[in-house]
Amino acid sequence: MALVVAQEVPTSSSMAVPHGPAGVGKARHRMRDQLRSSGVAESVIDDAVLILSELLSNACKHGRPLGDALAGDGDVRAAWRVDPDGRLVVEVTDGGGPTRPAPATPSVTAHGGRGLNIITALADDWGVRDDVRGEVTVWVVVQDDVYDPDAGRRRDDFASRVAAPPVAAMVDLDFADAFDDLG
Repeated sequence: MALVVAQEVPTSSSMAVPHGPAGVGKARHRMRDQLRSSGVAESVIDDAVLILSELLSNACKHGRPLGDALAGDGDVRAAWRVDPDGRLVVEVTDGGGPTRPAPATPSVTAHGGRGLNIITALADDWGVRDDVRGEVTVWVVVQDDVYDPDAGRRRDDFASRVAAPPVAAMVDLDFADAFDDLG
């Protein structure tokens, strides 16, 4: 007879991350380990880790550290949890900045400005909470139900969610028909 021992797996975590790139890798690693131990599907974990990276990068680039610390000093707070309904929620809190977080429309040649657009493509929902004085929290619902048997299957892969449709699918383009005759 086999004895199964239940392991207590944390369903939530919160950590201080240095205001700057130094702590991002540690936060991603900790999140991946904890979500994996909780039985969350790898594709959901991959999305959550990318979302955490984007949120932390934005907090360090556009926000101040929490408290009275100067930029580059102090911390921001990263948190994630699987709530009782199975929703995976990721949050990053910083000391606020000159503007409220909002998706940008960068030029094709821009080197940044796509973070919140990536989050919008990956997540089920996201928003901004600034009800605590001196704090701005960007929250993201990565997956509505990590316990759903289909939660590990992406609705579409990321590339197809953000890429243009194939030329053949654009019925108004006359030149697409010319290529059909070449086959």
